Amino acid sequence: MTNDALEFALFGNTYQEKNEQAIRQTLCCLASHGARVHIDRPFYRWLVQEGLMEHEADTFDGDRFSAHFALSLGGDGTFLKAAGRVGAKPIPIVGINMGRLGFLADVMPDEVEGALGEIFAGQFSLEAHAVIEVEVDGETFDGNPFAVNDVAVLKRDNAAMISIHASINGEELVTYQADGLIVATPAGSTAYSLSNGGPIIVPGTHSFILTPVAPHSLNVRPIVVSDDVCIELRVESRSHCYLVAVDGRSRPLTEGATIRLRKAPYAVQLVRRQGQSYFATLRNKMMWGADRRTPF
Repeated sequence: MTNDALEFALFGNTYQEKNEQAIRQTLCCLASHGARVHIDRPFYRWLVQEGLMEHEADTFDGDRFSAHFALSLGGDGTFLKAAGRVGAKPIPIVGINMGRLGFLADVMPDEVEGALGEIFAGQFSLEAHAVIEVEVDGETFDGNPFAVNDVAVLKRDNAAMISIHASINGEELVTYQADGLIVATPAGSTAYSLSNGGPIIVPGTHSFILTPVAPHSLNVRPIVVSDDVCIELRVESRSHCYLVAVDGRSRPLTEGATIRLRKAPYAVQLVRRQGQSYFATLRNKMMWGADRRTPF
């Protein structure tokens, strides 16, 4: 892999005043390696406005781009948006954490030069993450129908709890009486699902999690199923409408719609640094297993 052959597609949000130095450092590092840089147009405009564009770069709109790597400058939300734009393109994504937790975007600003240097040297690994595809009444979900983290079916703000009839491959599972239901991938198991009591699932375990949100019955618990199944959901609500959120992108639906969730025909490729493991990320980002009690 030659340095001057590498092309990067850059994504970022425009609320990063405190991260300007790290962004400048990232752009300078790419330029020093002779990389060709393509930048999402709204992000490019912000970079120009802030005086951060010191090197030549192209711009692109939507998903009309091609690159060897995608670079997400932000938090996990920015990473998810970048993944949605990359879609089925075979482009690995590098997440530089300029947000909060940064579970997917796990390269810290002070690690940028080292991480990019390893990429140019070909010293990295790829971690595949399954994606959920959403279908409503046999049609593709409006907008982007793919979720890297989760799909949530939720009651409206002022509505009573909803009834969600769930089946797996046509076989009845259960009717959830709850504020909602989350269907999460292993990547999403540390996000919304976890905050509702769902388990942590290691990437590559080929499974989905169904986690109820504030269930009416305490004996309804999260369940893990294989990711090669079709999950079918039908909702009843006193308000006759509810929300479906795909990686946080929500739209209202009305009673009578049938939602089908399947594994998408592609996976998102996340770039991991050499020697970096999922379990180390759990320990470092989530303080998983930490015990701060004073030893006897």
